[in-house]
Amino acid sequence: MKTSRRAFMASAAALLANPSMAAVRKASTITPDDQRLHASFDPWVELNPAHVRHNVAEIARHAKRPILAVIKNNGYGAGVVEIGRVLEPLADVHGFAVVKIDEAIQLRDAGLRKPILLMGPYDDRQVRDLVARGILLMLYRPPGPEFEDAAAALGRPVPVHVCVDTGLGRVGVPHREAADFIRSLHRGSPTNRRSAISVDGVMMTFTEDADFDREQLTRFTTLCALLQKEGMPIGRRHAASSYTLFQGPSQPGGLTPFLLDMVRPGMAIFGVYPEPPFRRAGVLDLQPAVALRTGIVYVKRIARGESVGYNRAYVATRDVWIATLPVGHADGIPRTLAKGAKVRINGALYPVIASVSASHTIVELGDEPRAKVGDTSTIFDWQEGSRPEDISAACGASVYDLLMHLNAALPRRVL
Repeated sequence: MKTSRRAFMASAAALLANPSMAAVRKASTITPDDQRLHASFDPWVELNPAHVRHNVAEIARHAKRPILAVIKNNGYGAGVVEIGRVLEPLADVHGFAVVKIDEAIQLRDAGLRKPILLMGPYDDRQVRDLVARGILLMLYRPPGPEFEDAAAALGRPVPVHVCVDTGLGRVGVPHREAADFIRSLHRGSPTNRRSAISVDGVMMTFTEDADFDREQLTRFTTLCALLQKEGMPIGRRHAASSYTLFQGPSQPGGLTPFLLDMVRPGMAIFGVYPEPPFRRAGVLDLQPAVALRTGIVYVKRIARGESVGYNRAYVATRDVWIATLPVGHADGIPRTLAKGAKVRINGALYPVIASVSASHTIVELGDEPRAKVGDTSTIFDWQEGSRPEDISAACGASVYDLLMHLNAALPRRVL
């Protein structure tokens, strides 16, 4: 029986209006039985909590320091709330760091209670609301009177982490000016001798140039030692990213001086090595925790000489079967995927061909139709050959692009 569009829309509206369905729509955890509620073809992102927990344990074993988990840019593609909920119960995780105000608020509104450091910009008018939500602010410019208002409402000084620029050049108090800047925070304003600010942390970011990083570390530790000698509280010192966890052992003096009081990894939490050599270094055993999958929407055989893709990017040299995947660069996958990447279907790897368009990717199946409409296709996950590092190496894309560019509108499923 043919169903009209009007009848279909009416039944869909009734389904969504069902109160029992509302909880399913809001849930971040999707069980196999719930998967029927999702479109069977549209791409989705999966998060593997067991792998996240493994990676955190590896970082803690190696660093022996509290972890400030960087879950910026929508949790490296996994979903900022989804990854936050996985990390919140872990004893090794001191708190979270994000760069967007909206992400910090999402975490608080989702019920997360651990410290949240906002490493990105904010307007002075937002200070009071952010402080009221218990969000730590990164500071590197003279604070305005809004901090005094926030401190009065809070009933105590506003905690901040001071960002020091030791050479990266993005943001931060220039290291030569940082001592006077931090002294001024402790002194308070001319109109209020009781400081409205408490320095709960001092932070910097390495350039990831091995030689210059040593100079940066010297600048930072010299500053901190001076302030500590003067009796000024500076809280926890932190700088080490995922990259630094691998870079440090090769430095004179080893890893320890780079770790300071707390480490600040991002990519390693999600189980991806920031650089190809790190995968072979034996420093951390990381398990990728994020996957991108989609269903196959079309399978067909094309004859020798027929073409596929814009500008006839692929021309068949023989009769061959191909499959169409409803995922493209609008979903976040790189356009370069067709330059050597392979996707996994039914346990086997098949090359991406032609050109990646906004919403479609084409895969060559070979001489036989080895897949059918509805089969799941994995762009990347945690299996060897399909890890983000494998896809990155095959097509020349950055592993950061593979994860961070995933469209925020894609469904996130926590296994």
